[in-house]
Amino acid sequence: MESGVSNNNKNDQKGLPSWPPRTAESEIIMRKKSTAPPFLLKTYMVVEDPATDEVISWNDDGTAFVVWQTVEFAKDVLPKLFKHCNFSSFVRQLNTYGFRKVTTTRWEFCNDKFQKGEKEKLCEIRRRKTWTNKQQHEIDEDQRSSSSNSSSSQYNTLMDENKRLKKENGALSSELVSMKNKCRELFDLVAKHENISKKEEEDERPKLFGVRLEEGERERKRKRAEEITETATFLLSQSCK
Repeated sequence: MESGVSNNNKNDQKGLPSWPPRTAESEIIMRKKSTAPPFLLKTYMVVEDPATDEVISWNDDGTAFVVWQTVEFAKDVLPKLFKHCNFSSFVRQLNTYGFRKVTTTRWEFCNDKFQKGEKEKLCEIRRRKTWTNKQQHEIDEDQRSSSSNSSSSQYNTLMDENKRLKKENGALSSELVSMKNKCRELFDLVAKHENISKKEEEDERPKLFGVRLEEGERERKRKRAEEITETATFLLSQSCK
């Protein structure tokens, strides 16, 4: 036992390789462990970029990131980073690195080693080696469920808005019918008043040998009354259109 220890010490002093010897494969493994995967680096870079905050950004406390606009993210961002535009594929990649979906109401993902201001921890995230069919099926089901819930919520919102607009339209139609009826009543009242005024004027005009005499003053008053009546009728017709 003592000789083994002394031999190791001698080897160290002579500059001989330590045991077990390091191979090229072990060097590559060590290098990989100290470098973050390109997928994580690219994702972290786009989350940090202020220019894409409307599409993807950190949550309020920086412990997770949110894809706010999935369509724009798939169309404009993914092709630049990963040469594809498949959002579902991006989500599957996140799952293989241990990311979790925080809530079903939005696309928010978290990982204890993927947080704002802690880029150096990315190299500690390891990709899961294998996925069983059951695990992949559960992930796909969760994605489909989230998408279905989002679509259902949007549909319900549109239906409620449609009902509200129909109700308002019905109320406006009823009010319009009521206003038209009132305008018609006003027209009838003005016409009736005009006929009565004409009849009274004719009865009051003096007669000579059974023929009514024209009086200049009465004629001017009658014409003035007709002008007023015409003006009132015109204004009422304009207000009822």
